[in-house]
Amino acid sequence: MRSSHLSFRSGNPTLSAKTFAGSYGNLDQVMTIQGTVNRTLISLLILLTSAFLTYIFEWLIFAIMGGILGFILVIATVFKPQWSPTTVPLYSLFQGAALGAISYFFNAMYDGIVTQAIIITIGIFLTLLVIYRARLINVTQNFKLGVAAATGGIMILYVVSFFMSMFGAGQMPIMDIGNSSWISIGFSLFVIVIAALNLVLDFDFIEEAAEKGVPKYMEWRAALGLIVTLVWLYLEILRLLAKLYSRR
Repeated sequence: MRSSHLSFRSGNPTLSAKTFAGSYGNLDQVMTIQGTVNRTLISLLILLTSAFLTYIFEWLIFAIMGGILGFILVIATVFKPQWSPTTVPLYSLFQGAALGAISYFFNAMYDGIVTQAIIITIGIFLTLLVIYRARLINVTQNFKLGVAAATGGIMILYVVSFFMSMFGAGQMPIMDIGNSSWISIGFSLFVIVIAALNLVLDFDFIEEAAEKGVPKYMEWRAALGLIVTLVWLYLEILRLLAKLYSRR
């Protein structure tokens, strides 16, 4: 039986319990699962189209520019979810451009790596969706807290590694795609598992939010959470494959 209130559902910062706080009201339109699916598909279409065009035409400047704009739009959506019908499609546009440029760089190093990463990402997403819908995973409070804690720890490592590279110390060894040690590969596998488990929490969060009848615009906000997790998963798969390729 579902809880009578929304609890913490995801380590994904775009989908937390606070996301829906204060969102209730006597509205004619409310969030539905089908509506969230539709918004997610629209966002994915925008993202993939933008990525494809950037990749084909080699608009490599968007590797940085698109990422920065995408990050700003995520922050804006977190604090102003009412803007999500506008900010989420824009995020998909700019983040897609960034992914297209990043994918180009990876494929230039290892031909075929992008296709493999896309196939694996889609496979993980569909597998976890089927597993979740079949109720083969019991999303308990301890499960949620464990995934959230692991996600937070990974994000801290990302921040530390970023500042290390900014000050000339280079990335943390386990995050360097040029580091093909088994420890580094094991870390990448761990991150991929945590990213994948965030998808399960996102599915569960969206389902209960829809049951609570939150405002219609939250479909876009929920779609953003899924897109952010998928982007993270795809990038980590790329990093893992690059490490494995470098061992050849």
